[in-house]
Amino acid sequence: MAPHKHLIALLILQSLLLSSQFPALWAAPSSNLFREYIGAQFKNVRFSDVPIYGGVSSIKAQNSKVKVGLSLGGDSVHSSKAYFDPSSAQSWVSNAVASLTSIVQRYNLDGIDIDYEHFKADPETFADCIGQLISSLKNNGVIQFASIAPFADDDVQSHYLALWRKYGQIIDYVNFQFYGYDKGTTVSQFLDYFDQQASNYDGGKVLVSFISDGSSGLLPENGFFTACSRLKSEGKLNGIFIWSADDSKANGFPYEKQSQEMLASAN
Repeated sequence: MAPHKHLIALLILQSLLLSSQFPALWAAPSSNLFREYIGAQFKNVRFSDVPIYGGVSSIKAQNSKVKVGLSLGGDSVHSSKAYFDPSSAQSWVSNAVASLTSIVQRYNLDGIDIDYEHFKADPETFADCIGQLISSLKNNGVIQFASIAPFADDDVQSHYLALWRKYGQIIDYVNFQFYGYDKGTTVSQFLDYFDQQASNYDGGKVLVSFISDGSSGLLPENGFFTACSRLKSEGKLNGIFIWSADDSKANGFPYEKQSQEMLASAN
């Protein structure tokens, strides 16, 4: 959904948060994961700009709970749509495994995020290519996590649900783009959308999300954190991700801080 994303150049900052008031939260299966997309819109945002709850100043060196991943795909490369369009599945997987292994190891990354949004291949080809890619990288010890980033579009969902049905067991997180819904989304609508996608990606850790430029979806000022509180009270909040640090920087990251405080709290 978001514009101007590189084909392979977007990074994700991920932090697992621990409440000092409620240490058992760390062992809980939900409610402690914060993620943010960084570097998508060429606004010179840096890792050191992004606030990490607990005062982490050196992203990975000082906090083992912080992970960094690389996102593949996106909406466009400059003015051209970024299509998933392999000439052959075998060659695509082979090249992707080799390229990503080199990049991940060179830059000490931890995982990958799949965010293709336009397709010239059928859903089964997409599922097999991406599934084999993730499997190979995990089996070779190259990555620790893999996520996908679908949104509510029929073509997009057909591809990602095909992937989920066949390879869902090796996908760690679903970064569902809830900001793909209308700007006028209400809290009750948002909760309904969450339940729909949790059903679609049954058994997966579906993360809630908002867009920091305020252009769409349920906004923080309109009840996003109210919805999060409701999900957390019901044991459904798997984590929060934000698109994106590039837009948040100008405002001083207020909602990043609020997100992490909520995730780290006992209640």
